[in-house]
Amino acid sequence: MAGRVAARLQELGINLPDAPKPVANYVPFVITGNLVFVSGQVSAVGAEKFIGKVGAEVDINHALKAARACALAILGQLNAAVEGNLDRVTRCVKLGGFVNCSPDFDQQPAVINGASDLMVEVFGEIGSHARFAVGAPNLPFNYSVEIDAVFEIS
Repeated sequence: MAGRVAARLQELGINLPDAPKPVANYVPFVITGNLVFVSGQVSAVGAEKFIGKVGAEVDINHALKAARACALAILGQLNAAVEGNLDRVTRCVKLGGFVNCSPDFDQQPAVINGASDLMVEVFGEIGSHARFAVGAPNLPFNYSVEIDAVFEIS
């Protein structure tokens, strides 16, 4: 990986993880036209897993790290989709965030900022995106956060 985005990742001290393998009957990303749709990525980076219900078992700081872990996995998938040339990304279009949380937890937008902030840190202005952030009663394997994404590429 070389280029402007690679240099930015290095400057931030970020090593992208390998693209995680699917755990069910789906593909990790789909390219159609100039859009890349990245399947939902859970809150795990390598061996580090962010598990637990936010607001009951874990706090918002844990959840912010979980959202950032999702964003790193998304970037790993995106990097695979563009064959290692993240400079092809012309826009982060949308993030969709699910937070595994207790019924009274209402800070889902703050949690998903952990991913949104990383997109802007890495891509600058083109990292700004539309998004949603909702609570869920459970997520697969009790992960704290799951996020999917849409990117525009050249």
